[in-house]
Amino acid sequence: MTFANLVRQHWAALRALLVFTVLLGAGYPLLIWAVAQLPGLHDKAQGSIVRVDGKPVGSSLIGQLFTDAAGRPLPQYLQSRPSAAGDGYDPPASGAGNLGPESIVDDPDKPSLLTQVCSRSKAVGEREGVDGSRPFCTAGGVGAVLSVIGPRDARGNVVHPTRVVSVNEPCSSTAQTFLTSYDGVRVECARSGEDYSFGQLVPIRGAAPGSPRVPPDAVTASGSGLDPDISEAYADIQVARIAHARHVSADAVREVVRANCRGRDLGFFGEPRVNVLAVNLQLDHKYPVIR
Repeated sequence: MTFANLVRQHWAALRALLVFTVLLGAGYPLLIWAVAQLPGLHDKAQGSIVRVDGKPVGSSLIGQLFTDAAGRPLPQYLQSRPSAAGDGYDPPASGAGNLGPESIVDDPDKPSLLTQVCSRSKAVGEREGVDGSRPFCTAGGVGAVLSVIGPRDARGNVVHPTRVVSVNEPCSSTAQTFLTSYDGVRVECARSGEDYSFGQLVPIRGAAPGSPRVPPDAVTASGSGLDPDISEAYADIQVARIAHARHVSADAVREVVRANCRGRDLGFFGEPRVNVLAVNLQLDHKYPVIR
């Protein structure tokens, strides 16, 4: 290749770089910005901010917490679902907890997904006055999981247990395990520092109903951690608490919830949902809390 050809090729590449930089680095962003300023799109492009008396109070697209300074849920408000985004609904930290169905054994510094679900269900049940029990959860709100130790068969199943440990119930926090015995062997609490991973992990379903009263979105975070909506079922179990806190009838609260419920998109995408911020703003407007 001659020097002249080399110069021509590099000059062509440089011109292409300059053209595409102008088109895609400046022109395209400016075009999208201009389109976003059109009527009907401007508010969405600015974050769908909701304002009351001219002051921003939230976004219709991003959830938020309704808690006091100590992090306790405010009884007069509809509560959002859990969030794994930072300390809760932090947009820069948007993301999931990255825990899956196999996360059933607690780490010393981080509870398993199963224990998180169990503890949240217990807390929601106590707050809303409903049955918070769940399959594979102990009454204390941790995952009901045993490490069964003993000789195994060809498939890896323990055939004659010699020791059984409730792995999510540390000895320092419980006097008695959720299950007294398993296959004729006394169930022990988990001792700090001991490794029970060599045992066969056996989740125990327990006597909880197959359809828990506390719905799934009350105990699990969304993929983004920013979901502004909850299910109708989760909203429904909160009605009695809100009505009591605002000194109105439960039917009055249900009317507000129904007014802010959206159906499936296009009739078949997703599930019916309730926008938490919209409900709470309307409750404050119609039934303010008298202090």
